[in-house]
Amino acid sequence: MILLARALLFIVGLFFFPLGAHALWWSFRDVAPNWRDADWSSAKLLPAPREAPQAIVAIYAARVGRWRGIFAHHSWIVVKDNGADRYTRFDKVGWGSPVRTNGWVADGRWFGNPPQPIVYLEGEAAARLIPQIREAVARYPYSKAGDYNAWPGPNSNTFVAHVMRSVPELGAAMPPTALGKDWQPFHDIVGLTPSHTGFQVSLGGYAGLSVGWVEGIEVDLLGLVAGVDLRRPAIKLPGWGRIGMDPII
Repeated sequence: MILLARALLFIVGLFFFPLGAHALWWSFRDVAPNWRDADWSSAKLLPAPREAPQAIVAIYAARVGRWRGIFAHHSWIVVKDNGADRYTRFDKVGWGSPVRTNGWVADGRWFGNPPQPIVYLEGEAAARLIPQIREAVARYPYSKAGDYNAWPGPNSNTFVAHVMRSVPELGAAMPPTALGKDWQPFHDIVGLTPSHTGFQVSLGGYAGLSVGWVEGIEVDLLGLVAGVDLRRPAIKLPGWGRIGMDPII
C-alpha cells in the first residue's frame, strides 16, 4: 500500500500538479472567446515570397483555443519551392476535409495564439526535402472524413508526426504539448521515434515512452508528456511544455 501511495503521489506530482498550475496561469490570460473573434493574421515569421526566392520548409505549432490551450498545441507544415510566389500550408483538422491545403495564412496565429517554429530550413536543404514532404502528406493514412479524433488521436499533431517520421531528415522534435503526436495504432506498439534516433512505445496514445537523441526522454500518460532533453538541455512538463534551450539548432 505504501508503494502504491508513493507511485500515485509521483504521478500526481509529475503530471497533474504542473498541469493544474498551468491551468491556473491560463485562467488569467486574455484568450479569444470564440473562433469568429480570434486573430488568425500572420505572425510575420516568414519572409514575403518575392523577397525570398529560395526553397523554404517550416513546421509551426501554436496553442489551441479557449480552455484546450491549457494543455494542447496545434501544428502544421509549410513549404515553398525555389522561385515559388506563395507558400503552401498543410493542416489536419476535425471538420470537413481533414487534410487542408492553404486553409490559413502560412505563419498565421492559431485562435489568436502566436506560432512557435519547430523546423525552419532554407535553400538546398529545404529543396531536397520538399518532394518527400509532399509525398508523405499524400500518403497520410487518416485523411478521409471521420479520420479525426481530438484525443488521443489521430489528430493534427498525429498528421505532422507522420510527415516527420516519413522525412526523418527534418531532425526535430514536436512540442511535448502537441497532444496526439505519439498516437500509433495498437498494432504498432513499438517503433522508431519520428527522427529515427531512438525508439518509441505507444499504447494507442493513452500511455507511452520515447527515448531518442532528438526527442530526448519522454513519458506519455493520457496524452500528457513529461521528460527531459539532453541534446538541447530542457525539461518538459504537462501544460507548460518545453522549458529550457531553444529546440532549433
